[in-house]
This record gives sequence, structure tokens and C-alpha cells, in this order.
Amino acid sequence: MSKLDDALELYEKEMTTKLGMKKVDTVLLRAVAKACGPAIYKADASKVSCSDKTELERVKKNFLLKKLELKDTPKLDEALKEVCKEMGSRNRNKYRAIFYYMLVKKFRKSGMFKPKA
Repeated sequence: MSKLDDALELYEKEMTTKLGMKKVDTVLLRAVAKACGPAIYKADASKVSCSDKTELERVKKNFLLKKLELKDTPKLDEALKEVCKEMGSRNRNKYRAIFYYMLVKKFRKSGMFKPKA
């Protein structure tokens, strides 16, 4: 198994057991994880800190505005808060790939990550 496959296996387990997701779009999860680049392999960078306002601004700027091409509105901040809440305040493993996956689903932008035919 590759490092990516190992990470995806961990993410899927986290999503179904800890976050209670019934169904995980594994194709989308793989695409989102790949879009995170090497960050998913580094202990600190692989996670999002919801208590760090600078981190959340970075997610907003680099992922929501640049990658997903969304407009900067209060809805973005609300979505970040919602995902933080959904992942749980006691959950110390808010994996970046899962966090981004949840944002992609929330904003219905999964089409941006579908493989080109």
C-alpha cells in the first residue's frame, strides 16, 4: 500500500466511526487528499486547528477562495465554524483532507474534483 492509500484508509475509518458518516465518497476523498499535496504526510500540517484563527483564515483564503473559487462572504466563516463543530471540539485529529472534504460537500463543489474524461 502507498502512503496515500494508508492515509485514505485512516480518513475513511475516522469519518465512519468518529464522525458517524454513513457514506463516504472515496473518489472525492482521494481527489481532495491529493489536492492537499504533501501536507497530509506531515504531522502538524495534516491537521486543522479550529482554535487558531490564523489557521482558519489560511483555510478560507487558500482553499475556499482560491481552490474552490468562492466569493468572500460571511457564509464561508459560518461553514468553517460548522465543520469545526461537526468534527467535534474534543477531536484532536481534525485531518485536513477530511476538513476540506466536508467543505467541498457543504458548498456542493465536488464536480471540481471529478476526474476529467
